[in-house]
Amino acid sequence: MKKIAIISASLRGNSNSEILASQFAQGAIEAGHDVEFVSLKDKKLAFCAGCMACQKMKKCVISDDANQIADIVSSSDAVVFVTPVYYYSISGQLKTLIDRMNCLYVRENRFKEVYLLCVAAEDEEFTPDGARKAIQGWVDCFEGVEFVNTFFFGGLDKAGEAKKEELLAEAKECGKSL
Repeated sequence: MKKIAIISASLRGNSNSEILASQFAQGAIEAGHDVEFVSLKDKKLAFCAGCMACQKMKKCVISDDANQIADIVSSSDAVVFVTPVYYYSISGQLKTLIDRMNCLYVRENRFKEVYLLCVAAEDEEFTPDGARKAIQGWVDCFEGVEFVNTFFFGGLDKAGEAKKEELLAEAKECGKSL
């Protein structure tokens, strides 16, 4: 059994990302994992100030939800970042969170596996490449951490389109595969 943090970075109501992330989480739970699901939709996240105080304090000096999320990530065995693909990369919300988790570089972290679940209107094979690169850049900063897999769902443009039975089942199976 793994402790899995699922961080959903879509702010859109009834988003395809969150619909599939919920099914992914259900699959992971059914596989016996302990899952903590965090949606950035209702979180307050300021931009990183670049002050580097986090490197000494092991937490960010900005008082918002980033430190709590960083604690969840730090104490998990695996992290699944969920994002819509905007302009062939991760959402701004996820990039802001990743920047704000700079404090994790100086901590003892439990996570060793990182996954990406991304959703896009485009469905070409190369569509998730920029999002993968963004997550790989974060992973590369941690020794002993591996970017294990990307789960890509393309061709979904309108809110709620992911509620198709076959997509829900696929997302659940992806969660069971962890």
